[in-house]
Amino acid sequence: MIIVFLGFSCRNSKSKTSEFVFPKSDSIPVSEVEKLSPEAIADISKNIASPVEIANLLQTLQVPFSENYLAQSIDANRQSTSFNKALTLGILGADLGYLNMYEKTGSSLEILSSIRKIAEDLKVGQFFDFESIKRLSKNKSNLDSLLFISIDSYNKIDTYLRANDRGQLSALMIIGVWIEGQYLATQVVNVYPNKMLSDRIGEQKIVLNDLIMLISPYCNRDPEFSSLCKDMQDIKDKYRDIRITYTQGDPVSVEKNGGLTIKQTETSVVTMTKEQLDGLIQLTKNIRDRLISNN
Repeated sequence: MIIVFLGFSCRNSKSKTSEFVFPKSDSIPVSEVEKLSPEAIADISKNIASPVEIANLLQTLQVPFSENYLAQSIDANRQSTSFNKALTLGILGADLGYLNMYEKTGSSLEILSSIRKIAEDLKVGQFFDFESIKRLSKNKSNLDSLLFISIDSYNKIDTYLRANDRGQLSALMIIGVWIEGQYLATQVVNVYPNKMLSDRIGEQKIVLNDLIMLISPYCNRDPEFSSLCKDMQDIKDKYRDIRITYTQGDPVSVEKNGGLTIKQTETSVVTMTKEQLDGLIQLTKNIRDRLISNN
């Protein structure tokens, strides 16, 4: 669940420039989604904006920690459906990453308890090494190990659910992580305006397209999925006029595993007005607050 951070640099006059746009059709045939290979779906999940990466960026920008960003209204004992449990597991996982980056060990242990309850309800608790996570949470010097175990646990759950015909729960967990990460980023940029952070938010237009493709086979499954699919389409409408252009640069030689490989360089530019950003901030808050209030 690690975001692809795209670099920014000057345009090369000899380079090709392209722009990312949504597909003309707002719906993706289920038959096409079902053709996605496990590797393609794994790539989608890995490109989701990780709150760990976002929190790291916030620390670089010297943005102070705030408990107000956490989904504190969620009660793990009130999750009545597998839909709520999977979505909440993603949301709480995002909050756990945020807390760990800011070394808020006390609060992270509280959220970890909720994660354990929900994971066991979904029969995926075996993928969490709760005792190790709890132990590492008490020792700030082991932050790297803590982050690795936490993220690795979620990746294993994702793989397990997809391999056991429970892909709809995997999709919900991934979307839960993304929505909470998007909420965190948009709330911070609303208080601490920053071009780098707003660019990261703008780049989520690409990830959003993948998420809609991931969940589209389940949109008519039941009212809960239909409502979430509508939320994702509403966010997509807000992103429609935000522009992301790419400029392909000259290839460069990179040393890897003792040898040289050729890597294609690329730069990106996000064009987003304040009004467009404000619209994303408000809509993300409305959707996220409603989702956690249902829990």
